[in-house]
Amino acid sequence: MTKSQIIGALAEKSGLAKKEVVGLMDQLASLAYVEVKKSGEFTIPGFGKMVKAKRKARVGINPATGEKINIPAKTVVKFRLAKVAKEAVL
Repeated sequence: MTKSQIIGALAEKSGLAKKEVVGLMDQLASLAYVEVKKSGEFTIPGFGKMVKAKRKARVGINPATGEKINIPAKTVVKFRLAKVAKEAVL
């Protein structure tokens, strides 16, 4: 689904105007970004959790040349799907 399709479906099911749903989604995303940056995780019950994780430095291989390269350590954001969501889909 595209963002506009999701907004349309949520507006229809909730009875809210599309503009209100857009605002709600934008605020939810902003809240998630701020919370993950601050505390390292953000949970949406029944859906999943965004978690900040650290990756170690490692050695990789350039596929074009076969040359070994050093990949530095970095922080990434991972999403862990909730058990309830997994069971509903699978």
